[in-house]
Amino acid sequence: MFQVFASSWALFLGMFMLMIGNGLQGTLLGLRGEVEGFSTLSLSIVMSGYFIGFLFSSRYTPELIRRVGHVRVFAALGSTISAVLILYPVLVDPWAWTIGRVVIGFCFCGVYVTAESWLNDASENETRGKALSLYMIVQMAGIVFAQYILSQGDISGYALFIIPSVLVSLAFAPILLSVKPTPAFASTKPMTIKEVIAASPLACVGMFMLGGVFAAQFGMSAVYGNRVGLTVGEISLFVSSIYVAALVLQYPIGWLSDRMDRRLLIIWVSMLGGLGSLIAFLVPGNYTLILVSGAIVGGTSNPLYALLIAYTNDYLEREDMAAASGGLLFINGLGAIMGPLIVGWMMDFIGANGFWLFTAVLMMAVAVYGLYRSTQRSRSQMDTETVPYAVVSASSTPIVAEVAQEVYIDAEEEVASEEAAQPL
Repeated sequence: MFQVFASSWALFLGMFMLMIGNGLQGTLLGLRGEVEGFSTLSLSIVMSGYFIGFLFSSRYTPELIRRVGHVRVFAALGSTISAVLILYPVLVDPWAWTIGRVVIGFCFCGVYVTAESWLNDASENETRGKALSLYMIVQMAGIVFAQYILSQGDISGYALFIIPSVLVSLAFAPILLSVKPTPAFASTKPMTIKEVIAASPLACVGMFMLGGVFAAQFGMSAVYGNRVGLTVGEISLFVSSIYVAALVLQYPIGWLSDRMDRRLLIIWVSMLGGLGSLIAFLVPGNYTLILVSGAIVGGTSNPLYALLIAYTNDYLEREDMAAASGGLLFINGLGAIMGPLIVGWMMDFIGANGFWLFTAVLMMAVAVYGLYRSTQRSRSQMDTETVPYAVVSASSTPIVAEVAQEVYIDAEEEVASEEAAQPL
């Protein structure tokens, strides 16, 4: 792991600073919007903007890279992010913020695609898995550290908007000065939605539901915290608990995934996440329970995302796995766009605890649909070969999804070849 970091430290450092900037602006806008008197509906629209931009960028950024190259795309998107972050406290208007979030979402996704393709190109086959794991840790660490910075600042001032702008600008210096341009860029064309649904209806329904859960976590958790009277420090700790648990539980659930029926694991993990949400919904006002519920939902929903991708791959030929991952990410993005709008409406209709009811319903819906699918198609009805679980986070782009599949498929093939070579 140290060797991987030493060979690509500039890229990891740059991504760490980028994730601080992204994690900070997401939570900060929710809190600042409350200070400015934005309605819950207005804030939900603002938060949805990020996922709209992210979804379109995952489709169009690869074409931009092919046309003008990695360096130009990286620099252009980075400077745009920095500019928008500075403009937020100047243009205090819900529609201006919504447009800014769309632009931010587009640019951040484009930056991730560019950096991830660099990381993939800089890694050897034998180190690509370690590089991917380190990249996921850097992502989560950046978001968590952003919450600490938020707890130390004044949300009604300008400094907390300037800090992510500066960090984003500085993030490009080590990357652009140390990483060589990559070869010609190529990306896998996603399967059609119809084809992905045919491969795994459960994964498609689960991905759409999880999109709403992720959007609530990333966009509306700060709004919820403010509505129930939490301090900025308490909100920061609450958001951190979601991402820390996501990182910690990713690997144990992945380990189980390779050793038991994945559909059964999907049902149990989804049910646990739903019960975690119900705890905070049924016993409101207890901060300890809020932290526990946040950790349970974050620790189940993020691994469930990778689990659904792996479950789909069990029913696919290996050459179709990367394409299916792109299709599933697109479905997840559609759910993420709708998530803030629905949870915002629920928080207006039944109060702040509508946040927990929303996530509970979505997680339980995945479990219930999983039980239904178990009555429609048994594992024995199809000739399936379980593929290794690939660690992929909900903030990943199709590039990481494709790289993860390649890493784990290569590892499985290597093990199979070694077993075949052993004498009987």
